Amino acid sequence: MFRSSPEYVDSYYAATSRHLQSNRPSLQENLDVDVCVVGAGFFGLYSALELAKAGKRVAVVEASRVGWGASGRNGGQMIIGFPCGMQRLKGVMGQERARRMFDASREAVSDIRGIMDQHRIDCDLVQGHLEVAVLPRRVADLTGWIEECEDEWGYHKLQLVQKKDLPRYLNSSRYQAGIIDPEGCHIHPLKYVLGLARAVEGLGVRIFEQSKVDGYVENKDHIAVKVGPHTVRCHQLVTATNAYVDRLDPKLAARTLPVGTFIGVTAPLGEATARSLIPHNHAVYDNQFILEYFRTTADHRLLFGGKCTYLGGTPANLKAAMRRNIARAFPQLANVGMDYAWGGHIDITMRRMPDWGQRHGRVFWAQGFCGHGLVPTRVAAKVVTDKMLGRSDELDWFAPIVNPPFPGGEAVGGLMQALGMTYYRVRDFV
Repeated sequence: MFRSSPEYVDSYYAATSRHLQSNRPSLQENLDVDVCVVGAGFFGLYSALELAKAGKRVAVVEASRVGWGASGRNGGQMIIGFPCGMQRLKGVMGQERARRMFDASREAVSDIRGIMDQHRIDCDLVQGHLEVAVLPRRVADLTGWIEECEDEWGYHKLQLVQKKDLPRYLNSSRYQAGIIDPEGCHIHPLKYVLGLARAVEGLGVRIFEQSKVDGYVENKDHIAVKVGPHTVRCHQLVTATNAYVDRLDPKLAARTLPVGTFIGVTAPLGEATARSLIPHNHAVYDNQFILEYFRTTADHRLLFGGKCTYLGGTPANLKAAMRRNIARAFPQLANVGMDYAWGGHIDITMRRMPDWGQRHGRVFWAQGFCGHGLVPTRVAAKVVTDKMLGRSDELDWFAPIVNPPFPGGEAVGGLMQALGMTYYRVRDFV
């Protein structure tokens, strides 16, 4: 399992952002603030940003380092929509509200780019995204998504790329067709989250690293957040721990399962080779049940993600395992050198639905991003903080979503999901 650590994992992102990393102090005093945010990833920092802009006194406490979890080690793909699919949201909240959430995901991409510009965050932003089908029968899923976006969500920018034209965008015979989304992007996520933390601190928010929360108690007039021998007294609490919620809130923890996922990065390929693989430098993912995703980096490497584990641990010889997956997509890279390979946890819910909510106007959370959180975390932070500030009731739209606890906790839940994913993995190849 990937437990909290005082240092970043040995990833390409950590190695290429050392000049931006700074050690923040741990909590060494009792604090009295308006809001305590637990977790310094995307959702936690976005929430702190919005609350500080509204004049709230905010403290962020983080068990490890800023962006230590999924926010600082993900695939870096900014994609509109939600991981559960818009039809499932529509089934819960209706057409009008689901369309508002789709629009919110587009606004989130614009907001993120605005944050980059305003706070001068250089995070290797590249425009353009390509979704591809491995199986001929799943080309219909691509055309169906285009039609759904146009007919239901008012989005008319998606472009279908037939197999005969696909080599102009992706130099691989593995894929049958694709969709180009010009509003999608890719970034260096750790550079971005480190820049976001600096922006938050510029608004007066205090961020404490190496400050693991042991629990909290709701009293009549305040919430007491316990951090070792110290206490943060606050009026409202935001839990932004996602896959690492652990014992902070057992009820929330029961509704998500931490799932291991992995990324490998090649040695530098050179600009000509990198552009020969993905000529327009899109971020790419496929529409398999057990999907893979990849893109090239600013220094012309291939970053390739995939694999998952529900039972903990890391695959043996992860670099070699990731090379084999790369070679399946790009046989010309069968012998490529692998400089980095790492893993981390994403938080999934049993039905892959978002788990966003609040208790009594005091404790707020958003979790269940299911490996597709770079954009939805921004949406969640706006929805949650607007509710906290009395600006909007959009958070209430998520209340009818039922995310049942995983039976038997993490161990049994992981086994059930592993069996389920084995079934879906077979379906990816038959």
